[in-house]
Amino acid sequence: MIRAFGRAGAAALVSRKRGKRSNRAYADAFKTWIVELVRQHYVDFGPTLIAEKLAEKQDIHLSRETLRQWLIEADIWRTRRQRQKPVHQPRYRRDCLGELIQIDGSDHPWFEDRGPKCTLLVYIDDATGRLMELRFVDSESTFDYFHATRRYLERHGKPVAFYSDKHSVFRVNQTGATSGNGLTQFGRALHELNIDILYANSSQAKGRVERVNKTLQDRLVKDLRLAGIDTLEGANAFLPGFMERFNAKFAKDPASGKDLHRPLTELDDLEEILSWQEERTVSNSLTVQYDRVVYLLEPNEVTKGLRRRKVRIHDYPDGTIAIKYEGADLPYSVFDKVRQVKQADIVSNKRLAAVLKHVQEQQQIQAVERSKSAPTRRGQRRLAAERFRETNPAAL
Repeated sequence: MIRAFGRAGAAALVSRKRGKRSNRAYADAFKTWIVELVRQHYVDFGPTLIAEKLAEKQDIHLSRETLRQWLIEADIWRTRRQRQKPVHQPRYRRDCLGELIQIDGSDHPWFEDRGPKCTLLVYIDDATGRLMELRFVDSESTFDYFHATRRYLERHGKPVAFYSDKHSVFRVNQTGATSGNGLTQFGRALHELNIDILYANSSQAKGRVERVNKTLQDRLVKDLRLAGIDTLEGANAFLPGFMERFNAKFAKDPASGKDLHRPLTELDDLEEILSWQEERTVSNSLTVQYDRVVYLLEPNEVTKGLRRRKVRIHDYPDGTIAIKYEGADLPYSVFDKVRQVKQADIVSNKRLAAVLKHVQEQQQIQAVERSKSAPTRRGQRRLAAERFRETNPAAL
């Protein structure tokens, strides 16, 4: 090496094997065979798991790093840098107030450790970033969205469209559903009001409401703490003043001064539209079953002709039930609740077959008559209590 350095300088010290194939390198045919084997059986496996499976299944022992390099060359595996999250370009705001309203529910310990965990329903205008409606609820339910949307419509009018995620309140997420019209109860109500609803494919797509949720989880939580509020009723009473201060600080002027909200008309009966509606078939004995209750229609000239016909059940937020045919109310009485075998009942061996047959019949009836998306009563009870307080202030 000294003599070579004297003859050629530092270049003579470089190994002559540089750039040449290693004597311990695997043959190209073997490498190609392994890559094809991975494509056939382990294409979605990681290099470590592939090495384990090759040793276990094919008795081929290769290092994890060798496999990783081969898979990167074959474009089967991506490096950490290549797997970085995609960049979501910001979307320009809409031009007009009321053109697009983003809605979302923010589940958060809003009262910290002072009260129960609850959800805040947020309605924000896309053009201005203005909070249009806020409401604290136990959880995201159809009746709670009905109530919050009704408050919105009565204050601002009908927007062009709502923009939401794919929550089951807004969208039918059942794959391959073959029955129904593809609308949830909330979607059906918006359709009757001539309001569109659009769905975001990702949380970044509705970033406006996602970002305001984070801001509210910081500012609103602290304001509730300073005000000593630890109940839903107190928090909902606090929200109007908070919204006014928040919008004065953060809301932007729209690009266009035109307000696209449309006024409610005489045809927009919010009490009827914003109710849970389902169709039921009248039996030959003039009974209708809904939500584990059998209703008996009073016999008259109208109801006697409704045997085997469809009627519509209206389940209102205050808990009342109406049965209608072509928009007309039908008189009824509660006949009975659906009978079930109680879990605590003791069934003798001799009666077991008969009891099981009865259970199967009741399960089949409930599977047909009762919707899988029956309304959540928790929000309905709270709304009924609030409605009572609003209409009977003297009783308090």
